Amino acid sequence: MSLTKKSFRHASAQELGLMLRTTHDYTLSLFECLRTAGLNNPVNFLAPVDFNFPLWDLGHKAWLAELLVLRESGPPLPGFRLRPSMLSRGDEWFDLPKPGRHLRVALSLPKAAQLLTYKNEVLDRVLDQLGRAANTKEALYPYRMALALEGWQSEQWVCLLQTLGLPAPLATTRHTTLPWAQGELRFPGGKLLMGSPDNGDFAFDAEKWAHLVEVPAFHMESNLVSNAQFAEFTLDNGYQRAHYWSPAGTHWLMQQERSVPLHWSKEGNWWRCTRFGKEITLASNEPIRHVSLYEAQAYCAWAGRRLPTEAEWEFAAQSGHAAFHWGQLWEWTCTAFEPYPGFAPDAIKSGHNTQDAFATHQSLRGASFVTAAHLHSIYDRNFLLPEKCHAFSGFRTCSL
Repeated sequence: MSLTKKSFRHASAQELGLMLRTTHDYTLSLFECLRTAGLNNPVNFLAPVDFNFPLWDLGHKAWLAELLVLRESGPPLPGFRLRPSMLSRGDEWFDLPKPGRHLRVALSLPKAAQLLTYKNEVLDRVLDQLGRAANTKEALYPYRMALALEGWQSEQWVCLLQTLGLPAPLATTRHTTLPWAQGELRFPGGKLLMGSPDNGDFAFDAEKWAHLVEVPAFHMESNLVSNAQFAEFTLDNGYQRAHYWSPAGTHWLMQQERSVPLHWSKEGNWWRCTRFGKEITLASNEPIRHVSLYEAQAYCAWAGRRLPTEAEWEFAAQSGHAAFHWGQLWEWTCTAFEPYPGFAPDAIKSGHNTQDAFATHQSLRGASFVTAAHLHSIYDRNFLLPEKCHAFSGFRTCSL
């Protein structure tokens, strides 16, 4: 297995070092796109509330790695004192509870050059310490967490570039066309050990731990719903037919005043869309992306289908079925994001408070084509509010 395909969850210290370096370089390439557009200047940052001010995010990425790896070597004990940050006001600027998202753009942050120097210095020290770390689950846990958090934040930056219609690095703009034929897969159901196994590999708190679930037999599409399939729903006035939409979906649709998917426009007999600031013709067999849960539900109602449950998705992924393809886009499920039995939040400070999303967000599974390959896992649980469509999200369907 190549390094790019190997999971960070059980990678060695040496492999983690390469992943950290690659992720760092990718972060800098994304930030350069944002800086070129002038978004390191708060005057120019008028993005939706879903996104942080890029300059703040840049410093926060470095601050988190410093906090997780360099400042804390273990859980706080009585009398424990956190080592000071390399930035004299680092905790004031980047500690998540203070300030709130809406205030971050107004902070008197250092210039981009200083924060880039800070991030480079943090990486150098992290890699130096990693080179002397024991190759144990406990010793490597902070490095894995720092790597994952930076990867997620970088994916958010790609979403920001798409939302604002800005160019992105070439590697992130490729189409996710499907070389596989659509088809329905039959799964017998049965007992499923759902969640991450407690086998020594890294796991996020929302995945802990594997527990037995009974899954009835089900039929699921092998691939995600394509642009061509969703275009049929759109051309059939699916956005105007209220009986396909839930009450919450109807309310959302009225607020959006939308009659086509986000970034779509009609040209002649087919559709075009905006991708990172460029108008392109939609590929018919590419998965539909940037759809909300409400749009996915309405399509299912129109098609006489339904979204899979989280358990069904994981059953299919664990089956290893050669025709079950995932990883193109995050996939909406019909399951609300809730804790697994015996949930306990991670003790380590990370700013990743999954429990804040329980009961209000919806579960998505899989990964997207802009998710780093080493982060892909059949156990990963993403979560979004039902109305959100800025993420690289799509969906597949099951028979009723």
